[in-house]
Parts: sequence; structure tokens; C-alpha cells
Amino acid sequence: MKVAVLGAGAIGAYVGAALHRSGADVHLVARGPHLAAMRRDGVRVLSPRGDFTARAHATGDPAEIGPVDFVFLGLKAHSYAACGPLIEPLLHDTTAVVAAQSGIPWWYFHRHGGPHDGHRVESVDPGGAVSAVLAPERAVGCVVYAAAELEGPGVVRHLEGTRFSIGEPDRSVSARCRAFGEAMVAGGPKCPVEPDIPGDIWVKLLGNISFNPISALARATMRLGVPPLGECRRGGTREVIETVMAETLAVAEALGCEVGVSIERRMAGAERVGDHRTSTLQDLERGRPLELDVLLAAVVELADIGGVDVPTLRTVHAISDLLALRSAA
Repeated sequence: MKVAVLGAGAIGAYVGAALHRSGADVHLVARGPHLAAMRRDGVRVLSPRGDFTARAHATGDPAEIGPVDFVFLGLKAHSYAACGPLIEPLLHDTTAVVAAQSGIPWWYFHRHGGPHDGHRVESVDPGGAVSAVLAPERAVGCVVYAAAELEGPGVVRHLEGTRFSIGEPDRSVSARCRAFGEAMVAGGPKCPVEPDIPGDIWVKLLGNISFNPISALARATMRLGVPPLGECRRGGTREVIETVMAETLAVAEALGCEVGVSIERRMAGAERVGDHRTSTLQDLERGRPLELDVLLAAVVELADIGGVDVPTLRTVHAISDLLALRSAA
């Protein structure tokens, strides 16, 4: 199996290292000091499950790699529309793109069935710009239940979680998903092939849509407080988070998706993660664009499609959007 990791940041490098350990032919695409370190020393993974080093091929030029069987897409969703020159050299007729993005993906209604089949979610695929670069039929959904950070160039600190759920947009269990999942498992992570990946997207989104923007607004960790005070345990903040989750569940249900997890269970899971900084908070601190369209704007758009009233979501979206604009200025 030949795999390219396009955007080999913390999660991408961790996945690439795991796949390399399984025996896959892995190629990491990155830039700057991180690329230089991976070329020199490989990817060093520091993990409570055991440290290891993977010396996979690393490059800044995808043309050096050529066509692959799978592209693991570790880029932020707002970069997808512009990634054509990077991804084109990696594609052949059957190359699959495993997109490890948070939130609502550009392919969400591809072969979805029902009244919204084929509908384009404008917030994440404006004017079809993403679909033009990443054809929806190439997409394999991926929901990441792992937390990792770049501790330094070439060094990934794996903090918590090893599950990468994958699946087809049309809910079939395909040979390509089984092949990718088996390679991941051989390298260490869990990688179940889910018969309902849209449902998994909403489960993960319950946490991302509530904790990520609020953590960025408050400059707070997953426990949503500066230790030892955890706002996740404080009445007012907890009520806002639970309301955002309830509105998100209502949108999912209006679109025919039953989310098999309770708000209480999702809150308990967040508390177990502890003082991890969300990806949105990390991006804010590093001066990077905030990946909020796929989290908030998309769900507000889907709420309009489903006829669901989401006043708290709209408020959090408006304030977070202002933060995103100011951080980009």
C-alpha cells in the first residue's frame, strides 16, 4: 500500500508513522523546520502507549512521490480548495482521499440518499471549489478520536486516544476502507470501518462545536478553565455548552441522523481529556486561521435546511466569527 500524508502535522505525522510501522510505503509532505527534522531524524512519537520513531520518506514536493493508493489529508479544511497543485501529482484513477477533518465535510450529502442527496453545503464547499479539487467519490470519511501536538520539529506528542473511525459516504463497507483500516491497526491505532460514518461525524461534532470555539474565546483548555479551576464544572459555562450540544443534536435528527450518544456522556468524555488545548485554541495561539466554518457555519446552514431553531449556536458563531476575523487581521 502506497500512502501519502498531505499535511503531516501532529495528527498526519502520527498516522504516517503508524502506517510506516505497519509496513506501508509512506510519504510525508510537510515544509519548514518540521520537514527538515523528519528528513534528518524521522518522526519521533512520544506516547503513553510507548515511544517510537518512524523513518518514512519526507518531502516538500508531492511530484517526487507520484500517484498513491491513499492520500491521508491532514490539512485544515479551509486549505482544501487551494490544495490542487499539491494533491494532483498524487492521484490516479482510484486514489482514495482519507480526510481527517473536524466538522461537516464537503462530501456530506454525496450519495446520502433522501431529499438532500447531492446537496452542496456552501459553508464548506463555496461554489463547489472544494469538490472541484477533491472529487466526492474519492472521499473516505475519517473521524479522529486522538489528541496530539507537535512538541517540536519532527516530534509528535500523542496525548490521548487512538481511534480513527473511517467509512464511505454512502454507508457501504468497501474494500478500500477495509484495506486502510487493516494497515492502521497493524501500526497501532484503532481504525474501525463504520457502516454509518455520518453518525460518527455528529458524535465527534458534539464536542468540537461546543468546546473548540468556547475554548478559543476563553483561552481555556478542554476543561475550559485555567487549572485548577475547570469551567466545564461551573454552572453557567456548562449550561451554554450543553445547550449548544442539544441544538446540534436537533439539527442532526432533523436531517435523519440518530446520534447514539448522550450529552452527559459527551461531557464526561471531555472532562477525562483534561487540560488538552483544542485545535482551535492551538491555531489561535499560533496565529493560524481558525477552522470554524466546518464546525459552526456549516451546522447553522444545516439548521436552516432542516428548519431547526438554533439561537445559541448562532450567537456562538457570530462571536467566534468576529474572533476569527480579528485573528486573521
